[in-house]
Amino acid sequence: MAFVFEVADKSGRKIHLSKKQWSHIRKKHPEVEELNWVKEAVQIPDKITSYEFDETIYYYYKFHKHRKFPAKYFKVSVKYLNGEGYVLTSYFGRNIK
Repeated sequence: MAFVFEVADKSGRKIHLSKKQWSHIRKKHPEVEELNWVKEAVQIPDKITSYEFDETIYYYYKFHKHRKFPAKYFKVSVKYLNGEGYVLTSYFGRNIK
């Protein structure tokens, strides 16, 4: 599988973004204009939360204060399998869940 990027998260675990998932993000969430937003949210997040129904999924949040729309929290959903993370999706939201 081809990766658009591979970075280490705040805890040092590897996270990949595949070409397929980047295509999904660009198609379903056109407000996500910069690939660097995804990298930055994973590498230096403002907050990390877990999904209560699946312990392998984590949400990485980065606040974008200069964004004009009400949705200012950039969220990256990551699933961890075998010690490595894979970006599922990313988009802007109004708050941290």
